[in-house]
Amino acid sequence: MFTGIIETFGRVEKIERENSNINFTFSSSISSELKVDQSLSHNGVCLTVVKIIDKNYVVTAIEETLKRTNLGALGLGDMVNLERCMPANGRFDGHIVQGHIDTTAKCIEINNLNGSWVFVFEYEKNKNNITVEKGSVTINGVSLTVVNSEENIFSVCIIPFTFEHTNFNKLTLGSIVNLEFDIIGKYLKKLLNK
Repeated sequence: MFTGIIETFGRVEKIERENSNINFTFSSSISSELKVDQSLSHNGVCLTVVKIIDKNYVVTAIEETLKRTNLGALGLGDMVNLERCMPANGRFDGHIVQGHIDTTAKCIEINNLNGSWVFVFEYEKNKNNITVEKGSVTINGVSLTVVNSEENIFSVCIIPFTFEHTNFNKLTLGSIVNLEFDIIGKYLKKLLNK
């Protein structure tokens, strides 16, 4: 389980296709602290460390993961948000994040408010996902509060610290991001649909 509080960046050093999978080699400031079989969130996607090579580590994204996320579009040198699993005795600073991406969304608007930013995202209507104002959503692994919510469009506000310490500073109009909707909201929606 994760909290959506990003620790650092991972830089794509190598991309190797293996059948329908992709093996990604990343470098990061926490590489030396990782171990094989450890779960690590990459732009919100929970992946297992399968190999450690010097100051780099390798994870494998399977076809299902590549279909649901933006990982398949990564290129050499791209930066992803990284978070290790929450320790059992740690503080819960964000919200419950599973690392299981529900869908992707497109950035359709960015407003610079001279001290903060408003990002607006649109996702597919038929996915049966929802956001609610002041509810939680995870974007590329970052725990955020929804500001405005419509049927398949929502906005979030980004403070300078988050802008500087996550890959929000790399997003442009048309950027594709990973979304994980609030787990409690997903359960409630399923129960109400019955």
